[in-house]
Amino acid sequence: MKALLLATLLAQAVLPSLAHYTFPKLFIGSPPTVLADWAAVRKTLNADTGAPLTDPTSPLMRCYETNTAALTATYTINAGNIVGFKSNVPVDHPGHMSIYMAKALPYASSEAAGSGNVWFKVAQWSPTVTAGSWNFPSQGQQSFQFTLPLCLPNGDYLVRIEHIALHAAASYGGAQYYLACGQIKVVNGGNGTPSPLVSIPGLYTGNEPGILTNIYYGTTSYVPPGPPVWTC
Repeated sequence: MKALLLATLLAQAVLPSLAHYTFPKLFIGSPPTVLADWAAVRKTLNADTGAPLTDPTSPLMRCYETNTAALTATYTINAGNIVGFKSNVPVDHPGHMSIYMAKALPYASSEAAGSGNVWFKVAQWSPTVTAGSWNFPSQGQQSFQFTLPLCLPNGDYLVRIEHIALHAAASYGGAQYYLACGQIKVVNGGNGTPSPLVSIPGLYTGNEPGILTNIYYGTTSYVPPGPPVWTC
């Protein structure tokens, strides 16, 4: 009986963490070159726990870290190449996935990079609702990639992945934010003008219909939060 009770308690202790995830790996190319954990991704404060953010106005919404920029490598990538993130475990929660970029001044390895209206969206995987049935393209997946636009200007950038988990989003503050920032230098780029530019934090209030939503009852469509995806 004691052994059964101990096993039950251990299972209860482990199960909650299985739903949590981080994005420690950056990869490029096809077939991909996968970098080591936290090599070119700023090590997030939830690296050990996987715990999400729940306040969309928090300064931590930018990259979920403090003072790790200078400790993180900046990886050089050609415009037009594939860039992606790999999570430590498959994304368990239903939700909305997006990737943002920001021109990093003065460098990607500067803690001040990403300040102000400098962020633009480059990819997203949005839920869809058909005849009352939800589909979450990011759920159960572990790798998320996009192609760097050929017209993207040269320079240092932050690449930020963000998953908004919606399983408890029916009330304000229930949405969970899982995110991380990679550091890259783009070469052989073009003369495009990324837009629209937004600030993080400042992008969300938490009241947006794609964040404050009930995926279990009454919702017949999904509106992705944030700006549209920028293309050349």
